[in-house]
Amino acid sequence: MRSKILFNTLASRGPSTYGAIDLQSARRVVLICSHAGQADAQAFLRALRRRYRGAGWLWLLTDRASAHTAPQTQATRLRIRFVWLPRQTPELSAMDQLWRDLKRLIAANRQAASIDALAANAAAWVLTLTPQQARRKAGMASKHFWLRKLLQNFWRPT
Repeated sequence: MRSKILFNTLASRGPSTYGAIDLQSARRVVLICSHAGQADAQAFLRALRRRYRGAGWLWLLTDRASAHTAPQTQATRLRIRFVWLPRQTPELSAMDQLWRDLKRLIAANRQAASIDALAANAAAWVLTLTPQQARRKAGMASKHFWLRKLLQNFWRPT
């Protein structure tokens, strides 16, 4: 069983939108929750494990938002390990780069019918990107991507 490395983050206006992007495949997982509390964070971890049922450990690169630090006990049971990014460094998180582009293209200067409709549109946008589009928008396709060497060396053909 291969391990998976994912970037995790949440957008926290209105309903919280948790999201992760797979460093290798650019597969995205998004979960819209009522708020950014511990129960919602745990629900997102369970959704990740369901999506990657056959994988070994999941390595989740994330910031130290309180919603991310609270569910660590459950994460261990689900074979998910957190790798903490430095504080105030959204440029290191591929998922944060996707949220930034989403805000510009979907949310900025636009009126939504409701905050729930906006969250649903945001999730749909993230999930309907092709892997190539997701990699590019997340900054993972850049020759300057900080984990480029890991991508090249971690998953050798078998």
